[in-house]
Amino acid sequence: MQEQGKISVTAENILPIIKKWLYSEHDIFIRELVSNAMDAITKHKHLSLMGEAPQKDVPYKIEIVTSDSEKTIRIRDNGVGMSAEEIKRYIAEVAFSGASEFVNKYKGASEAQQIIGHFGLGFYSSFMVADKVEVISKSFREDEPAVRFICDGTTSYTLETLEESREQGTEILLHINEESVNFLNDWELQTALVRHSGFLPVPISLNGKRINEQPAIWMSQPNTLKDEDYGKLFEHWFPMQEKPLFHIHFNLDTPFQLRGILWFPRIRRDFESFKGRIKLFCNQVFVSDNIEDIFPTYLFMLQGVIDCPDIPLNVSRSSLQGDPRVKKIGQHIAKKIADRLKEMARKEPEHYQEVWADIHPFVKFGILQDDKFAERVEDVVIFKTSHESGYTNLKDYLERAKEKHENKVFYASDMVSQASYLELYKSQGLEVLTLDDMIDTHFIQHLEMKGEGLTFTRIDSDLDQSFVDEDKKSKLVDQDNKTREDRLKEVFEKALGNDKITVRVENLKSDGVSGMILLPEHIRRFRDMNSLSQRVEPKFLEDHTFVINAQSPAMDKVLNLAGGMREEDATLVARHLYDLALLSQRALQPEKMNEFVERSNRIVNLLGAS
Repeated sequence: MQEQGKISVTAENILPIIKKWLYSEHDIFIRELVSNAMDAITKHKHLSLMGEAPQKDVPYKIEIVTSDSEKTIRIRDNGVGMSAEEIKRYIAEVAFSGASEFVNKYKGASEAQQIIGHFGLGFYSSFMVADKVEVISKSFREDEPAVRFICDGTTSYTLETLEESREQGTEILLHINEESVNFLNDWELQTALVRHSGFLPVPISLNGKRINEQPAIWMSQPNTLKDEDYGKLFEHWFPMQEKPLFHIHFNLDTPFQLRGILWFPRIRRDFESFKGRIKLFCNQVFVSDNIEDIFPTYLFMLQGVIDCPDIPLNVSRSSLQGDPRVKKIGQHIAKKIADRLKEMARKEPEHYQEVWADIHPFVKFGILQDDKFAERVEDVVIFKTSHESGYTNLKDYLERAKEKHENKVFYASDMVSQASYLELYKSQGLEVLTLDDMIDTHFIQHLEMKGEGLTFTRIDSDLDQSFVDEDKKSKLVDQDNKTREDRLKEVFEKALGNDKITVRVENLKSDGVSGMILLPEHIRRFRDMNSLSQRVEPKFLEDHTFVINAQSPAMDKVLNLAGGMREEDATLVARHLYDLALLSQRALQPEKMNEFVERSNRIVNLLGAS
């Protein structure tokens, strides 16, 4: 015997789930009820414009009043109101969307697109904080009497007609339960109101005090605003923070509605938290500041607001759904940012160079993450350079360098510790770029992998043969058939006593460098990436090369000491010169620092004795 049927889902089973689990945060109830009030006002305004409502020029407002003694919260609006039939349809029938019906009826009208609430499920968020809810409403239609709806959170309700005269609009009366009496506190309720509804375009008051005086300027046209307007909004959201570098204000209607303001802040190097820096709104109602589902990660470094009615939200509006449109919105925002950067680089090159030190991590991070963004901004990526121009792009750098080293880019990562190396390069007419941010190791790897034959070499990773003066190499040999270079190599190898350190002696064209530590570029990058991932400074790699500059005056001192039967003092100076080279790499470990300081004092005494 076979029987077919349908699964039955009853309201008795659904309602407790709606009340307890539909919303992730209990203060969402005030957002939903105020949003419903705003919808009612928007509907009435639209009907008035269409000539379907007799009342015109209504001073719209939303009033919230709390009572500690009665344990109640009242939310009152003077919008479209509801009749008994509408209350049964919009509230008693759970999940019936009055907003959807209204939008469908007036499809194509711009005001209809401003509907932000959903009667039904939004209303039932009340029962997260209330044991009983009353709805008193008077329709804008003069022939409809006022009505009262009362529900205790079960599937039963009462609906009655009121005899008294009331003004149009709706009043929600919440009888707060014991677990939620904290919302009777003015400060706590005001915090929730400001967070979720602080930018709605009608006055909202709490116990007589207006709470939304800051306008939603992102809804205005940019040419109607001044710098101080943007400054006030930034200070409102990000108080006590440093003034941002510049902002982008976009106001689009195609291919979707999108409003927003994004600020470029000065980026600190301590990896501060990026949570809550971009606020997501839907028609001026706060939705979330957890934006991982809509924006590429590199945009988290910015601050500001995005308002998009087209963002698909779940029934609680507290999280974003997976939807192809979401990604498109993020991509479009990235395009607007790229366009702004290109415009600034073209029209305000000096200002662009001034802000580059702060915005370059954002730009490089975006290039690493987003190929389309990379294509749009690759022409405006600039580098600080030792060239007289101060800044350059890669194209101009390679054009100047093609006769000396085609497709090879020299760079420095620390302009202080690598200063002597830099002077060596500059003395030979070699241009050096500055790449001193943690992201740069990954960024240059990305540029090399593009397949254009580029190679990046840090100035202390290798020794260009153009630095070596072969004419100054010693021709004379001593009784043991050893040159000056041979003797230096012998003294330093003995002093260091470490076969993992390769000692090279060269006659450099500059005597400003006594010695340098060299690591192959690939090994150095591995070390730098390891340092970044572990957030600690790793120990210096044991296998490396120590290059001694035979032209340095310090080498004469070493040879004189060694030749004068003062081997111990020669060893002292040789080890010290090696440690100085390690210091330039910031590779001298803490446990060796005391030894270094002690040896420094001994050398000072040694110089005094000589």
